[in-house]
Amino acid sequence: MKRVLIGLVVAAVLAAGGWFGFNLYVQHRATSEVEAAFERLRAGGSKASHGKVTFELSSRTLTVEDIAVDPGSQGHVKINAFKSTGVRRVDETRFAADSIEISGGEVAVDEFGPAKLKVAYKIPQMTLRDYVGPLQIQSAPASGSFIDMYRFVLDQFARVTATSVTVPSVTIDLDAGNKGGSGEVIYSGLALQKLDSGKVDAMKMDRATFTINVPQPGKAERLTGEISAIVINDFDSTPILAALDPQTSGDDSYRRVYRQISTGPYLLKSAQGLRMDIDGFAMADIEVQPSKLHLLEIFAMLPQDNSAPPTPAQTRELMEKVAGFYEGLRIGKAEIGKISIGTPQGTGKINAIRYRQGEFAIEGVDAPSPQGQFKMERFALKAFNMPNLMRWASSLSNPGQPPSPDQMVGLFRVLEGAEIKGVVSPFKNTRQLVTIDTISLNWGQLVGSIPSKANLVVKMVTPVDPSSPAQQALTMAGLDKLAIDLDLGAAWTESSGAFALTPTTIDLGNLARAQVRLALANVPRSVFSLDAAQAMAEAAQIETGAIELSLRDRGVVDLVVAQFSRMQNVSRDAARSAIVAMIRAQGEKVAATNLDAKAAADALADFVATSGQTLTIKLTPLGKVPVLQLMDVLNYEPIVALAQFRIEASTGL
Repeated sequence: MKRVLIGLVVAAVLAAGGWFGFNLYVQHRATSEVEAAFERLRAGGSKASHGKVTFELSSRTLTVEDIAVDPGSQGHVKINAFKSTGVRRVDETRFAADSIEISGGEVAVDEFGPAKLKVAYKIPQMTLRDYVGPLQIQSAPASGSFIDMYRFVLDQFARVTATSVTVPSVTIDLDAGNKGGSGEVIYSGLALQKLDSGKVDAMKMDRATFTINVPQPGKAERLTGEISAIVINDFDSTPILAALDPQTSGDDSYRRVYRQISTGPYLLKSAQGLRMDIDGFAMADIEVQPSKLHLLEIFAMLPQDNSAPPTPAQTRELMEKVAGFYEGLRIGKAEIGKISIGTPQGTGKINAIRYRQGEFAIEGVDAPSPQGQFKMERFALKAFNMPNLMRWASSLSNPGQPPSPDQMVGLFRVLEGAEIKGVVSPFKNTRQLVTIDTISLNWGQLVGSIPSKANLVVKMVTPVDPSSPAQQALTMAGLDKLAIDLDLGAAWTESSGAFALTPTTIDLGNLARAQVRLALANVPRSVFSLDAAQAMAEAAQIETGAIELSLRDRGVVDLVVAQFSRMQNVSRDAARSAIVAMIRAQGEKVAATNLDAKAAADALADFVATSGQTLTIKLTPLGKVPVLQLMDVLNYEPIVALAQFRIEASTGL
């Protein structure tokens, strides 16, 4: 029995000794492998060191303390402790861990970009669950350029997987010196779900706060702000990596980077009293075309010396590259929620700012102005094209030179229309208001840079301005406001060469309503030219078609009669009779040469004689009537010009 007991004790001692010996062997091997990894960093030109290395066999936990990596002049990385639990080898190139905990992390980047910006990231704690990644990290790029470093980070990110990443807080310090300013950004409650090969299913953040110090002449400005409830769904970094990799940057397909980005309330305040509150922000379906994201070329073209402004040629080249970048960026929709902007003059509000399918819209504006409160239901730009805007702006970058006609009409390629609805605005310094129901202008069917199709709709009421000489007649007639209802449309058809001014209507509410139809024939494509000489030469081919005019009297006749009455110092009845007589006398003068003209004069006389009637006149060309010839004759011999048309005129209530 004693021998058995002694044997068990000896076996236990031997087992314990073997266990501790094995632990020491594993500890030594773990230390050696960690040191080998750091040696590879040093071989790549970086300064790299670490503190104590421990490995606990039972839980397969590797801990490395006091990690410091300095790649040179670009910055440094420091970690107080790196702890990996459940470590195991997956294959020859990858390892896995049940969890990885990083504490006391710090990443600094010195003098980044032309602004020499210094950036420092502080991450007190980070936890990764179910991690799988490479055994060896590739050497950092030697150039230290932003693009190379960004590509390096994305490449490493694409090589790892994890079910979750949690970071309680991240602090980012920014410093661009005395000229560029400084700032601090703090992220709280950051969590990522399901990382896999450069993709993230969901990313959430409880809050982001920031402070930015902006240097200004005199007194520096300080901006503070907070954004809450930040959510990103379905993020994919591989399209960005493809755009940065010369071997894959030729991809012409659009690839989605974000499915959805949204935030909760956003607050911005300045030391000067400005305050802006936003309910939230949302964006969906953000896609990129790698072949168009010329980030390498754009960054290479940025000025390195801010003291020397770029030349106009350099500015145009850079703007062209930026325009190409925007062509490679596509957004399904974006929306900013209710906005409130507080200033010392009052508080302005906007219900929403939206972008979808090329339409940019601002809705529900209610803001103070020096004359009073300004309100607008909606303002929209239709088919807005950011790349064309950049190219148009670059064409204007000639200091001291006025834009050419060709440059000005280039705006038609930036968008296809604009719309304003529901405006109520103070009229100058009076208590009266301008109200706009709708102003809508649309164009399209470009020939070169000139639209050959357009439509203008205006529905508004404006006060009559007593100080305007052109409106004195309205003021003297007792009118204090003018209602305008205009609908004007024009279109050219290339196949037939026809140009039509579609039923164009202008309704002046309390004065008159007029409608005009005009047709032109044999309009060549070449007439839509910015070369004035060429356009005039081609315009000689254009022929006049039918012309129709309808005028409904709603008070304009009485206004003309009242004005004539004051000028002649006679009664209104006498003034009306005198005007009718003059019109009929003119009709008698032309009766011998053009009976149609006399009939039209008689119809006009009847129109003036009785208020509230509708005058209709139709001109039909008797043969080919060139437009330029007609305009020339109208200046000198209007009766001869009218003789080229069959004139039909009538009146009716």
